[in-house]
Amino acid sequence: MKMKPLVTFLVAALLVGGILAAPGSAAADAEYQWTFSQPWVRPLANKAYQYFIDKTKEYTKGRVEIKLYIDGLLGNHDETFHGVQDGSMTIGTFSPYVNLIPGGMLNWMPWTTSSWEEAEIAFNPDHGVLYDIMEDAYNEVGMHTLFHVSQGAYGIGNTVRAFRTSADLKNLKLRVSSSLAAVRALENMGKGTGMILTTLPWSEIYNALSRGVVDGCWSMWPSLVDERHYEVMKFYTDLNFIWDNQNVAMNKAIWDKLSADLKAAVTKAAIEAQHYANEIHRKAENDYIQKLEKEPGFTVVHLTDAERDALREASNVDAIWKELCDPWLEKHYPGKNMSAKLQKELADIRAKVRAAKK
Repeated sequence: MKMKPLVTFLVAALLVGGILAAPGSAAADAEYQWTFSQPWVRPLANKAYQYFIDKTKEYTKGRVEIKLYIDGLLGNHDETFHGVQDGSMTIGTFSPYVNLIPGGMLNWMPWTTSSWEEAEIAFNPDHGVLYDIMEDAYNEVGMHTLFHVSQGAYGIGNTVRAFRTSADLKNLKLRVSSSLAAVRALENMGKGTGMILTTLPWSEIYNALSRGVVDGCWSMWPSLVDERHYEVMKFYTDLNFIWDNQNVAMNKAIWDKLSADLKAAVTKAAIEAQHYANEIHRKAENDYIQKLEKEPGFTVVHLTDAERDALREASNVDAIWKELCDPWLEKHYPGKNMSAKLQKELADIRAKVRAAKK
């Protein structure tokens, strides 16, 4: 298949440098030799990807050999997407932006998933509601999903006051991104409070908070620590209104040509890798929380279910679904009232998890 110019150049350069497996190498003994492009710097996630690679080799008895290229070595996110889509790369890990994957907004609509327990159910490879819907979304662009890697939930941090209710958003200036569903939810939560939303690049958050350009932003436990957001905030609320989830997907034409036994082996490796990824990220999150709760001058605000439900209701998430999700869902599942069914299933998962915790 024809490669994108940049991908062609990169792969050629790697071959010359001896980084990619060349004919006669140990990897060349495998029946299938696949590339796996990781476009970000995420050491913890890389452990899950390598776990998948090792398990795939084990379960296929060496018939499938996968080489992982981390930190954007084979290109950035969009270049990786197009490389996997056209088959010049085999596997990639993605954030499903709607300009690339039209159904991708369903991956992280506000309030679909708020905890690791909910994510385990909703993204379960054995027909979890969000797993299945994302498989259809990726099929539409020529890919097959293998597994998901989550980093956890987004909360709201700020320098002014503890945030528990919509009233606490009064006159706050918050940084947001172009993630439309999240912006809509926050707009609705702060309606009538004088809250102001402004867009800034993620890389500018620390400086913007330290200089008072903004009062707060949405962030995550790993970002609070690893990117030092806690140093320039005073309060962080575990709103958990958006779930950070990346999708590992491969070229569908390559997948479709595999024998049934190889598909079963790769799928088994993928399922185990997803559980492993959840375990290591969840443990890391607990470590982050313990560190932050001991940090002088920094307050972690833990919401009750009732407080979180009140903010969910204020966000008017049903209207957001109608605006952003219903058109795609109706196009792909005509007459099935899929939007209402998905929201009900997600509500049932939330209720089940809460009941189990009591």
